[in-house]
Amino acid sequence: MGDAIRFMKPVNVFPSVETILHCLGWMRQSLVAYCRLPMLQLIRPSNPDRTRAGRIRRLPRAIATTCCLLMAANVSALPAQEPNAVGDIRSVLQSQQEAWNRGDIDGFMNGYSRSASTVFVSEDSVKRGWENVRERYREKYADRAKMGTLIFSDAEVTLLASDAAVVLGRWSLQRAKDHPHGRFTLIFKRLPEGWRIVHDHTSAAAKPK
Repeated sequence: MGDAIRFMKPVNVFPSVETILHCLGWMRQSLVAYCRLPMLQLIRPSNPDRTRAGRIRRLPRAIATTCCLLMAANVSALPAQEPNAVGDIRSVLQSQQEAWNRGDIDGFMNGYSRSASTVFVSEDSVKRGWENVRERYREKYADRAKMGTLIFSDAEVTLLASDAAVVLGRWSLQRAKDHPHGRFTLIFKRLPEGWRIVHDHTSAAAKPK
């Protein structure tokens, strides 16, 4: 067993594997610690009379097994890109667009979290709280002519966690006298009632001179 341990020290031969293991906190000194795991007992020679070359041939197999375990652990730690979540978020945006285009600001506001912590940022103004955000929309878009026809486009949905996402996109209003447009960044949170906007940062493009 002394010879086997001597040949299993990976400090100089497999530095990248040892670095990964150190980062994960699975070992302190070297890959030899993995000999204690039942799934990696294949490192240990079952027959003490086997040749030294046979023992060495088993070491790469054990290292490959370890790497597979590390890769699996790393993948499982990533946020799940759930297709249903992305579709649900897009559905909220679609519902907002439809509500706006029928003149229903309250229906449009259903896409936001009904919370005092909901934030809307535009230009140099910050509104906090669902009620204040709704009032801002009602004051700025007091009639159908001002509301125009809303179009959301180029929406990019990125899941940050199983219950959080960020959406980057464009907005535009088609009105009789002008066509304002710009960008928006939305933070969505999955709440008991579904996916809702908790933070909205909307900017308008400069008006042509």
